[in-house]
Amino acid sequence: MNAPVSKETTHAVLRVTAGLMLWQHGAQKLLGMFGREAVENWFSWPVGIAGLIEFFPPILIILGIRTRWVAFLLTGHFAVVYWWRHFFGREMEFWPIVNGGELAVLYCAIFLFLWTTGNGKFSLDHMVPGPGREN
Repeated sequence: MNAPVSKETTHAVLRVTAGLMLWQHGAQKLLGMFGREAVENWFSWPVGIAGLIEFFPPILIILGIRTRWVAFLLTGHFAVVYWWRHFFGREMEFWPIVNGGELAVLYCAIFLFLWTTGNGKFSLDHMVPGPGREN
């Protein structure tokens, strides 16, 4: 039986939605959008650097440009975020529901999926022919 919505379509919806949701966190940190004050220095540690990672790479994810490489970076970023800020930062509480790390774990899993599957059919990398094109 054929599904009414293809795997490629849902793959693109997940990629674009995850990118848009993450971009908002970067926009909060860097630009002061969505009810948060912007950091004074974009290269300050750790909030400015996190803002850079959460603002620019998601744009590439949304467009489907070099998704595997970008997703690799974001998977590592959110693994570090979970263990550093939520697990060790909250008296070593393992469970994400207890330590507030649900979103970090979810982003880590989504970007791990995108790292392993690539950008899919509905992406700029797929639409533009040339060397180095991802799936």
